[in-house]
Amino acid sequence: MKIMVEDSAVKITRMELGPWGTNAYIIACHATGNSVLVDAPDKADEILKQLGDTTPKYILLTHNHIDHIGALEELKSKLKIPVALHAADASRLALKPDMELKDGDTIEFGRLSIKVLHTPGHTPGSLCFLLRKYLISGDTIFPGGPGKTGTPDDFKQIVKTIQNKLFILSDNTQVYPGHGEPTVLGKEKKEFAHFNWRRHEPGLCGDVLWLSS
Repeated sequence: MKIMVEDSAVKITRMELGPWGTNAYIIACHATGNSVLVDAPDKADEILKQLGDTTPKYILLTHNHIDHIGALEELKSKLKIPVALHAADASRLALKPDMELKDGDTIEFGRLSIKVLHTPGHTPGSLCFLLRKYLISGDTIFPGGPGKTGTPDDFKQIVKTIQNKLFILSDNTQVYPGHGEPTVLGKEKKEFAHFNWRRHEPGLCGDVLWLSS
């Protein structure tokens, strides 16, 4: 467990869980103690322990890959709070989501408000969650490149998504991805400009890095 952000309004805690080292985030409102959980990778008991001094209101899913939802059923059973994700990723869940999120929605809890960004490419229903200058990006963007894609069309889509949905945000936006360490959006914009300037093979996809692919 690592505290990523703590100020007078919000505390964001990261847990790295499961065999793929997937990040789960707890976003807590200091004023009320209300919280949301973003992704449910593994080790439900550990997540519940970290949620213990808050009042959880939602489980938000960035997407439906198994490394992000391994503990979902147990957490839903014990917490009995709404599970929310995009409709395009809902069919692969073992349980029926309580809420289907779409681009531009807001999630309010305590005195905080999270904006929902639909960011397809890694999966059709991938989402990012924006709270002020803090972006929980799932597997859409990482330090140095986009999330993994399975086809050239998916890669084109994730690049378009990042350009149109994320790179319009402030350069000082802090990015907290689904795996690994955080980054700053301004750094990613600069590295992407270098990538975009170069010529690439038309079939590019998979694990792509802005500076070396």
